[in-house]
Amino acid sequence: MPRTPSPEPKQHPARILVVGGGYVGMYTALHLQKRLKPELRAGTVEIVVVTPDPYMTYQPFLPEAAAGSISPRHVVVPLRRVLPDCDVIVGEVVAIDHAKRTATYTTLASDEEGTGPAPLTYDELVLAPGSISRTLPVPGLADHGIGFKTVEEAIGLRNHVIEQLDIASSTRDPAIRDAALTFVFVGGGYAGVEALGELEDMARYAAKYYHNVKPEDLKWILVEASDRILPEVGPEMGQYTIRELRGRNIDVRLETRLESCENRIAVLSDGSRFPTRTVVWTAGVKPSPLLAATDLPLTERGRLKCTAALAVDGAPHAWGAGDAAAVPDLTAEEPGTDCAPNAQHAVRQTKTLADNIAASLRGQPLTDYQHAYVGSVASLGLHKGVAHVYGRKLKGYPAWFMHRVYHLSRVPTANRKARVLTEWILSGLFKREIVSLGSLERPRAEFELAAGRVPPEDPSAPGSKSPNGPKG
Repeated sequence: MPRTPSPEPKQHPARILVVGGGYVGMYTALHLQKRLKPELRAGTVEIVVVTPDPYMTYQPFLPEAAAGSISPRHVVVPLRRVLPDCDVIVGEVVAIDHAKRTATYTTLASDEEGTGPAPLTYDELVLAPGSISRTLPVPGLADHGIGFKTVEEAIGLRNHVIEQLDIASSTRDPAIRDAALTFVFVGGGYAGVEALGELEDMARYAAKYYHNVKPEDLKWILVEASDRILPEVGPEMGQYTIRELRGRNIDVRLETRLESCENRIAVLSDGSRFPTRTVVWTAGVKPSPLLAATDLPLTERGRLKCTAALAVDGAPHAWGAGDAAAVPDLTAEEPGTDCAPNAQHAVRQTKTLADNIAASLRGQPLTDYQHAYVGSVASLGLHKGVAHVYGRKLKGYPAWFMHRVYHLSRVPTANRKARVLTEWILSGLFKREIVSLGSLERPRAEFELAAGRVPPEDPSAPGSKSPNGPKG
């Protein structure tokens, strides 16, 4: 009698681990869903995304969110909604042992479970933890500085600026009033210039509703260590931006550094001293510290050493792109040049990255990433901007309009595009909202007070040690 053949042991699906849910993480997972649809349906491949936040923040919209032109919830893209074929884990990868194909991660439940970090094995690794703010050992910065990299920081800064107008309007002390109406921004890149332009626009409009605060009472200072701002748009447009900002009574200081902000006094390298309650730090970014907790090769600047195919050099089955990766720029005139760590390259790299991961799993050849930089656009507030795109230079309203059209085309999902466009239309038809909702940052404060609990120290009070700086 013939023997029934024993069933073959069930094969585990190949696991693609995507670390990070920012530009690179979300877009790579999004493209992989499409490229590997047959394998996902057959159960031979699975995609796991581990990210500290359940959403991707579209950072170019942060200045407009801070100014109130866009609702905060429309600046973020929910990952579980756009990645239905992926397993999204809200947690943080703390270490990676690529030799063993193992990542160690924690989740929101790790502390309550008491189990500590857990291991997660994988077959292919996409390391895209992004970057963090690059800070310097400036006295007082950790106590009083405010970042501008997350949607929480953008909305907190908006609330804080409006609160300063309230303080200036209600105080009888000229020193307190002067400090409240002085705003210092450190860093002349995109984040600093766009945040300053939008918030100055918003504050100048809001001042009309205060009986004893005039727009000219507000003092805005931009501090940049180099000899120009917005280097991506070229020297000519950078000079135009300086003239535009100074024409709005904004004090632009080049080749100047912030040396201290202790005791709420901003001390600059040129000897100037400005009592202020607002120091916004946007002076660059650095790779995520997670990269140092891996056994993958890094460059001198702490970024992943990648090939033009977006594979980590010398580490099979590991991939990188965006801020965390040093990818050779094949279109550069000088050999050895890496792609700039900006959103334009990051989004385009993810298509090549997803194609190459799919090709690797199918045993097909890889392709190199190659994309010529098309230019840059920057907003300087409502109806004001600069652009240098495809060799053409634009300024004023045309550049501002191009900025909006470009980023509307790039923000993910048709749902998000429609909501952002609707808000822009409504903001053009009606007046700005100038309400501070700083109490949202401590929603239980009133209940705790009613229950007899002494509230913790107000982070906006002088001398506060809040690591995130003063909030509204």
